Amino acid sequence: MAPLDWLLLAFCAIATALHVGTAALAVHRCRPRPGPLPAPRPAPKVTILRPVCGCDSYDELTLASGFRLDYPRFELVFCCAHEGDPAAALVRRLLARHPQVKARLLFGNNAISANPKLNNLVKGWRVSDTEWVVMADSNVLMPPDYVERLLAGWRPGTGILCSPPVGCRPEGFWAELECAFLNTYQARWQYAADSVGFGFAQGKSMLLRRSILESAGGLEALAVEIAEDAAATKAVRRLGLRPRLVDAPFGQPLGWRTARQVWDRQTRWARLRRMSFPGCFTAEILTGSLLPLTAAALAAPAIELPAAALVSALAAVWLGAEAALARAAGWHLSLVSPLAWALRDLLLPVVWAHAWFSETYAWRGNEIRAVESGARAG
Repeated sequence: MAPLDWLLLAFCAIATALHVGTAALAVHRCRPRPGPLPAPRPAPKVTILRPVCGCDSYDELTLASGFRLDYPRFELVFCCAHEGDPAAALVRRLLARHPQVKARLLFGNNAISANPKLNNLVKGWRVSDTEWVVMADSNVLMPPDYVERLLAGWRPGTGILCSPPVGCRPEGFWAELECAFLNTYQARWQYAADSVGFGFAQGKSMLLRRSILESAGGLEALAVEIAEDAAATKAVRRLGLRPRLVDAPFGQPLGWRTARQVWDRQTRWARLRRMSFPGCFTAEILTGSLLPLTAAALAAPAIELPAAALVSALAAVWLGAEAALARAAGWHLSLVSPLAWALRDLLLPVVWAHAWFSETYAWRGNEIRAVESGARAG
């Protein structure tokens, strides 16, 4: 065989081994718990900060889940920028419905960064007095032992503990596609990286210790990057600590999605990863199945195999690994999932290229210029 054929086959084998290996690591970390975890003794008091802005289809379900936690000592603090926001009315109804839960709703916006969510959370951080603080997006579905699971994941050397979003309850094909991005692709790689000691914070659910964040510069330390999770990752690493992920991540109900919504989210997140971690983002082009399958097709004649047969066999391995992960982890899996995974892999190079050549991203209908935001945040 020619050297190029050897190179193509080696790339194909390495990429496939990484795909299967990362799926196996994610299975180990993401298997469902056999039962709810008990609270530690003594149970430290925990503040849960939830930023709210607008209303999505499952917000009542996800926000209400915070009122049903089994943890004995917690307070819910909802942060809303404007009193006229539709989310404020929903939170008020939930507060009235659960008077036995210690919870409050705060209004105001403190512009410490170019990050709207962080600006919204500042007031909650300042009024809370607990050592343990959780920042959880409004679309996180909290199981009853949510706090217990976060605290159980905190080990010596941890600087921040997070949970990536896992898509659930998709409605329509485009929501299936978002599940394909979130679950067996992004969460798989995040858990694989975390398992080998190279984890990243994820802003969907973040457990922090106030003393650690204050030693890193306070909440303002999360404002030096456009994304607060990227800033948190770098801040705790500078302290010699590690960002870690909770075992068995928490769900995010998706509901109905349009193609444009999925595109906007994925390109926004890709652009933020490119700006915060350009080296890691550069390697993302190698993580999907498109390049390995193309390499297999080009190298097939050199090993005297039909290209279609080799590509089909390899695709079955890639799709089978994702199906095994989704099934073992209890994540969404349907007859449409393989089609969504295939389309996602076709889109990955497009999203990757778009992140390099565009400087704006969409957030809740607003176009934000990433370069200007980065300058203001810095």
